[in-house]
Order: sequence, then C-alpha cells, then structure tokens
Amino acid sequence: MPNALPPTPDFASIEAKAPLTSDQRTYILALIGNLTYAWSNNESVFIYLLMVLLESDFDAAAITFVSLNTTRARLDLIRRLAKAKVKDAETIKRTERLIDRFNECTRVRNELNHSVYEVDDRGRITHTSLLKISETGSDVTYAASRPIDEARIRQMSLTVKKLTKLNRDLWAFLPELQEKVRVRKVRAPA
Repeated sequence: MPNALPPTPDFASIEAKAPLTSDQRTYILALIGNLTYAWSNNESVFIYLLMVLLESDFDAAAITFVSLNTTRARLDLIRRLAKAKVKDAETIKRTERLIDRFNECTRVRNELNHSVYEVDDRGRITHTSLLKISETGSDVTYAASRPIDEARIRQMSLTVKKLTKLNRDLWAFLPELQEKVRVRKVRAPA
C-alpha cells in the first residue's frame, strides 16, 4: 500500500516509562543546547571580523552580516574581504583556518538541529534522522538515520570543546587582523 502510515506510538506507555530515562534525555538535550549556544556565539564573533575588514562600526557590520541569508554566504564574504584587504599571506591563511574550523563544527550542529529524534518505548533518545535529501544519479534518499551512542555523544562533547577553543582563538585573532588591515591601508595608493 503506497500510503501506509507507521503505527501510532503507544504514547501512554512511553510517557509512563519516560521519567525513568529522563537523565539520558536531559544529558543529550543539554549537549545539543551547549553546542548550539557555543556555535551561535562563534558565529556572532565573525561580525567583528567583518567590522575590521570593512573598516566600519559594529552596526554597519551587523547589518551587512544579517542581510546575507546563510552562514556560508557570510563566511564567504569574510574570506573574500580578507583576500582583498590583507596582503599578509599568513593572516589570510589564519582567517581561512578559523573559518574551516567553524565549518567543521557547523556540520555537527546542522545535523543535530535539522533532524527528527527517535525514541524507544522507554522514551530514550536512540537515533536522529537527518532531514536532508541526497541525490545520486537517479536515486533520491532522505533522512539518514544515525544512532545516539557513546561515540556520537563523544563527538558532540568534542565539538562543544572545539567551539569553545575556537571562540578564544577568534577573539585573540581580531587585533592581528586589525593590524594587518591597517598596514595594508597605509601602503595603499592615495
């Protein structure tokens, strides 16, 4: 039957057993929350990189930043401006490495923020099904399922740590970037 729906979950049974597994859900949801929090804070620091590269104030940089529809577009702008405004190759490479580190964490964040969460009959979160369509040749697949196991939890924890470190590195990089933009400005023809 082409329109066969899955069986309706036994919500009463799941809800009755769920208090016994609440620690597991709370831990996983806290990890996801911390990851989202750290990711968002890092994304907002990129506004300061944009401010430096545009040689503008925060308001103008923030307006420019949020006027672009995607994080990818925002980071592409920062990458291109760095290449245009900074002549020091190492500073450009550092900008690109910081963006690459952020993008690596973004993949994990996107996967967790754009998934359907599956629970078992006791209310434990067991899997995510990513809401993404993949096309290869004549095949279309949807919702790749991945378990929430110890390896996945380690990956989530590690990503939060990477984002925390990245945040410190972004802040430490801002004065260097500002100096390199200033140096280029002084050398630019009148």
